[in-house]
Amino acid sequence: MTESVDDGFKWPGEGFEGFPRGLPEDTVEYAVFVRDGGMADGQVRARLGEVQRAAAEMGRRLLKEYIWQREGFGLELKREDDTWLLRGRTNYGDSIADEWLIVYLLYTLSTQFPTTWTRVYDSDGEFLLIEAASALPKWLNPEVADHRVWLHAGTLQIIPLKPTDSTPTPRNLTLTQALTFLSSTPEKLIHSPLIESEALHRLSAYPAAIQSSLHHTPLPLPRILAFILHALPATIAPAIEAFYLRDPISLRALKSPTPVFPPFDFVTTTVRFTKVGFAQLRSQVFDPPTAAWAAAIAAAQTPAAEGRAQLGMKLVCGFEMMLADPANADKRAVREIRLLLEDLGAGEESLPSDEEIAAWPVRDDAEDWLDIDYGDFEAELAGKKGGEFGDQAAQKNLRRMVERFEGFLNEGGGVEGVEGEEGDEMDEDDDDDDDDDDDDDEDEEDEDEDREVSFDENEFARLMREMMGMPAEPDARPLERVPEAEDEEDDEAAIHALSAQMETELRAAGALSLDVPVEKGKGKGKEKAIEPTSADPATSDAEEEEDEDEEAELDIDVNLARNMLEALKGQAGLAGPAGNMMGMMGVRLPRDEGEGESSRR
Repeated sequence: MTESVDDGFKWPGEGFEGFPRGLPEDTVEYAVFVRDGGMADGQVRARLGEVQRAAAEMGRRLLKEYIWQREGFGLELKREDDTWLLRGRTNYGDSIADEWLIVYLLYTLSTQFPTTWTRVYDSDGEFLLIEAASALPKWLNPEVADHRVWLHAGTLQIIPLKPTDSTPTPRNLTLTQALTFLSSTPEKLIHSPLIESEALHRLSAYPAAIQSSLHHTPLPLPRILAFILHALPATIAPAIEAFYLRDPISLRALKSPTPVFPPFDFVTTTVRFTKVGFAQLRSQVFDPPTAAWAAAIAAAQTPAAEGRAQLGMKLVCGFEMMLADPANADKRAVREIRLLLEDLGAGEESLPSDEEIAAWPVRDDAEDWLDIDYGDFEAELAGKKGGEFGDQAAQKNLRRMVERFEGFLNEGGGVEGVEGEEGDEMDEDDDDDDDDDDDDDEDEEDEDEDREVSFDENEFARLMREMMGMPAEPDARPLERVPEAEDEEDDEAAIHALSAQMETELRAAGALSLDVPVEKGKGKGKEKAIEPTSADPATSDAEEEEDEDEEAELDIDVNLARNMLEALKGQAGLAGPAGNMMGMMGVRLPRDEGEGESSRR
């Protein structure tokens, strides 16, 4: 009789804690613990109260004008499993900036309170490790990463992998095991400056990024809506989402004979958006829902005024749909708007006069952060200062995307993926539980099947490099090659045929373009000055060759980035190979609008 092996599973009655529950999509959760053996239970609770008050004060100081996409940051004092902690959960919607703002706030709190240990994670798991994917050791994979990453005293600490005799196969830690480790052996934690810099690189933009994530523009709006936005600026986020996610049923509210915000008595006022919300609103193509709105748009005398009028119309329609949807009745923004409207109806509040509105702050931010010029984009990838496209965050993210993709393809790998160094005894996974008593005949059959599907990984990598517009690695094989077997030649021919078929399909779908014409100096009016004739022709020739090599490298980077962006666009917001590959490399890209008109709903 074979000896039973402890697989770590506990049946009901043996300590089974239920199946793990995942977070909803676009949600980040965070928890703050105090681990100090010298502190009593009451002292731990008091210290967490100090952290909670400090978080509230930080929010009042830094986030006074900030607009959250869906939910804000907050810490609630709780007691779980005889342990006091602060816990919070935020649905950040489409705004990745909200998620990283929360990481910044928690990181700052950890520096102020060095006895605290903070964990932050989202529906993807330990997303800080996803950011540092290119710097992680091979053993730190999703199968063992849960509860291992902690923020402490302004540093990123990782609990090492330590299989025990009872559980020889590495597994995820439970929260209780992680807290026990932090209390008993904190000196054994791993602190890697490289992993930390990669995981927290976005925090370098804060706190300045809090203000730079907002966009201000003057819009013509009905006076009543201008009053509401001045009193309740945060209500703009759910209104934009209501417009962005509209459906035929929600559009019925726009046909009401008694709208809440009728299209007359317009005033011009500065509206504060998040950049995500402004892009969502501006990118949508939307026809006037009524004749009154069509007349209001037609009254604009310049193209710029017409664009602002259309943007104001979309915003008004978003508020109408948000208030009309019964599913939003319990939302805080809807309740606050209805209370304000009731006060107006009861005479407790009055609409602002033209003189009062004229005294409100006026601000009109540039919209160039929405645009990317591929001529400037080419120079930015190389770190050269020509004209700049988009904002600094967009430039940095695109450069990191190209660098990580190139690094990924430069890694040595086999048919099962990129491999690390040999001999890494920490690299374990749960696939070692296969039975060891298979028949020899089955092993031989498996080997035959493997031989049938084997192929030349180096040749396939070279072909993929050519398709993505990347340079092929120099061939380090000797000039005189040993004649290959016929089956290997057949494999190589099959790979070429497969590659040609893939390239044809990608070209037909518009996701692959290798020979992209790049206009030099586009939009800048700058050309290289004519250099004086050099006294040394050889030096001049060498400089010209160097410039040509530089331009070739830039063209390759542009092709790679363009092809990746086009592949992501082709996914139409759904899951796909390009998005999955970028996600594994820690790159998250926003949804892109189509080249033509967006769908009208």
